[in-house]
Amino acid sequence: AGLGGCPYAKGATGNVATEDVIYLLDGLGYETGVDLNRLIDAGQFITEALKRENASKVARALLCKQQGETKTTVKSNQT
Repeated sequence: AGLGGCPYAKGATGNVATEDVIYLLDGLGYETGVDLNRLIDAGQFITEALKRENASKVARALLCKQQGETKTTVKSNQT
């Protein structure tokens, strides 16, 4: 979720979100043992609890995709 930071730079966030690194490693064929979807869910949970923006580009993209699929499913069930 990109929530890390530097104790010497107030307000600074982390350099890169863990979700983005795991996505990259998975794409390169590395076995990380990390469930990306569960990691994204955890990141979204904590960002909502802290009222912060999710800084992970991968998480934001996949969450938008999930929301779009949910809306499509709801619409198709109504017709």
